Amino acid sequence: MKTVYERADIVPLLAEIFRELGYEGTSLSRITERTGIGKGSLYHFFPGGKEEMAGAVLADVDGWFEQAIYQPLRNRDAREAIAAMWTHVNDYFRSGRRICLVGAFALDETRERFSAAIGDYFSRWIEALRSALMRAGCTEEQAQMLAEESVSGIQGALVLSRALDDKMVFTRSLDTLAKRLDAVMR
Repeated sequence: MKTVYERADIVPLLAEIFRELGYEGTSLSRITERTGIGKGSLYHFFPGGKEEMAGAVLADVDGWFEQAIYQPLRNRDAREAIAAMWTHVNDYFRSGRRICLVGAFALDETRERFSAAIGDYFSRWIEALRSALMRAGCTEEQAQMLAEESVSGIQGALVLSRALDDKMVFTRSLDTLAKRLDAVMR
């Protein structure tokens, strides 16, 4: 029985392959091997090859963050949105067991190829969190510092959690960051 795929079905599969192997380590052969999708089908959906695939994955990640994190931080009650951010981040990164693909792309040669998407992802997150913190009573300077500290803390916790193979590092770090923001907003 042949499985019929839509482009949207393939993107999450590609994301996990890029997460595991990185951009440079991901080849069309590895993708076909891991997904069972032939090269012809992949080129049908992604005529630009691996670069278009990675771009689609980054756009998908961005779309999720825009919907689940950035929009609520910009538009909902600030304290509720910040509390929800911690929950969504923990769930999305599977309590530290799933790397940040955008962060991983930012650290290798791939960064230049996707620099606009990578920079935009982090800038928008910081800006959305900063705006929520300001609505919660922080000064602009304090909100900027806390937003940068929070996003970098999340990224660092992901790296450390993976390096130590201890998901509790991520969970503890999120809890510490959340408590820090909570204390400032009181």
